[in-house]
Amino acid sequence: MAVAAATALTVVLLSPLALEKIVGSREVDWNRLSDIGAAYGFTSAIVSALALAGVAVSLIVQNRQARAEQVQGIRSYYLELVRLELDDMALYQPVWGDTDITDPQEQKRHVYADLMMNYAWMGFEIGTIRESLLRDMLGGMFTGEAGRHYWNRAHASWIAGSSGSRVGRRFLAIVAEEHARAVAAGPPPRSTAAPSPPAAPSPPAAPVAGASPAWRASAGALIGVGAGLLLGSLLRGRR
Repeated sequence: MAVAAATALTVVLLSPLALEKIVGSREVDWNRLSDIGAAYGFTSAIVSALALAGVAVSLIVQNRQARAEQVQGIRSYYLELVRLELDDMALYQPVWGDTDITDPQEQKRHVYADLMMNYAWMGFEIGTIRESLLRDMLGGMFTGEAGRHYWNRAHASWIAGSSGSRVGRRFLAIVAEEHARAVAAGPPPRSTAAPSPPAAPSPPAAPVAGASPAWRASAGALIGVGAGLLLGSLLRGRR
């Protein structure tokens, strides 16, 4: 950079001598040359202004890129913290503060819904998730009871953290519209619980003492009748 600046300064200082050599005469009409140079002053000003504008745009773009990298780094760190929390809710969840969610499964669903919402927000912010896709995602999320409960608990923090930019305000407006549309459509369907294990087959009833199948009862009756006839014949013989 210093070498380039020194070179440019040298060229500017030696330019009168170069013009004199080009003209080929010691008697140069500098007033005429000054008038010619002044004729190109307006064009030179425009070129300088364009160059300055290009430098300003370049600085703005670099500043935005640096800002985006910082935001992305913070969000990546946040996602790592959430993954640690999901691995062991009982250990890490109390660090975030007290919560009204007591069921461990519901706590995990809340954290997972937060990850989904952050994914939707980052995609919408950088343009990979269009508004139509965002509405479709939110419509499915707010159909269920878990998604509605999440937004009821977290919408205040989202408004505080994302309403500072035009894209953030548009994102929050879309989320609010889809949530209101889902609520107006009616209560969420009953969540399908995990299928309960099949009931163990009931053991066969213990046989009642003295009970016999039907064929045994019939055979017993026939034997009894035969024994009665035989006994009756013997008694008649004795008489």
